[in-house]
Amino acid sequence: MNSNILLLAILVAVVLIGSALCSGVEAALLTVNPLRVHDLAAKAKPVRGAKKLARLKYRLGRTLTVLTIANNCFNIFGSLMLGIYATFVFKGGLDRALFSISLTISVLLLAEILPKSIGAKLPLQISLISAPILHLLSILMRPLIIPLEHLLPVITAENEITTDEEEIRQMTKIGLQKGQIEADEAEMIGKVFQLNDLTARDLMTPRVSTPTLDGFSTLEKLQSNLLSNNAQCWVVLGKEVDKVLGIAKRERLLTALLQGHNKLTPIDLCEAVEFVPEVIRVDRLLSCFNKDKEGVKVVVDEFGGFVGLIGADAVLSVLAGWWRKSNT
Repeated sequence: MNSNILLLAILVAVVLIGSALCSGVEAALLTVNPLRVHDLAAKAKPVRGAKKLARLKYRLGRTLTVLTIANNCFNIFGSLMLGIYATFVFKGGLDRALFSISLTISVLLLAEILPKSIGAKLPLQISLISAPILHLLSILMRPLIIPLEHLLPVITAENEITTDEEEIRQMTKIGLQKGQIEADEAEMIGKVFQLNDLTARDLMTPRVSTPTLDGFSTLEKLQSNLLSNNAQCWVVLGKEVDKVLGIAKRERLLTALLQGHNKLTPIDLCEAVEFVPEVIRVDRLLSCFNKDKEGVKVVVDEFGGFVGLIGADAVLSVLAGWWRKSNT
């Protein structure tokens, strides 16, 4: 009798432990951050189990099928076997009833609620540890899983890592509330997204306010204008309307004056100009300043007409918080 009870206790422990492991791993897999998993797997020296975990997350339907089969083998088949064996061990009806009630409560508490809570609390650690075992189980169960995937195509669905602007904004807001990111960091993230909503026309210095020079006038004639205006760059214009010949920097013009080259013209001292459409988004425009961070671009309309001037400082002013829409 004692040996039968001992064997029954061992079988109960096997069922509870097996079910608990399946429940905890399932909760961990559903909770773990896919972006974090992708980052760990993409490293030059990936964390142990990270690549297998990334594959399991990519085929999450198949992974959950493996866990469901294993869990139900413990919960359903194991419980049925325990019930049959309990009728052999316990002869009295009251003993069998007490055993059934105790087993049900133990499964709920120790094999479902507690392990799932732990899995949700430590998702990454549990997922990484269990990934190799799950990968092996998925291979062993493939003869069973493949027919199920043909019967239920939803199991084969692939989980691509995707996100959008609204999700990132919400995550930033939550991170700020939880104290995981600083207020200035959250503000900066919002301003980065703002770049996508602005165009060059919103930030440019309009043509009427843009400092310009007649390309064919000598520095001697332009001297008073150059000395009275503190503009760092000048748009050099030709004889024709909207004919932009180049960009002349103040430093180079004043240097020529100091060296006595009064007969030179802005054309002689100007640099090649780069044109950008007024409808170009600011986030794309920012990449245009990668090589020439101090340069400026001439903004043109749909007909190629000169409408304004923009520099990298105008774009950065949005990120720094200096720019206000009311000022445009």
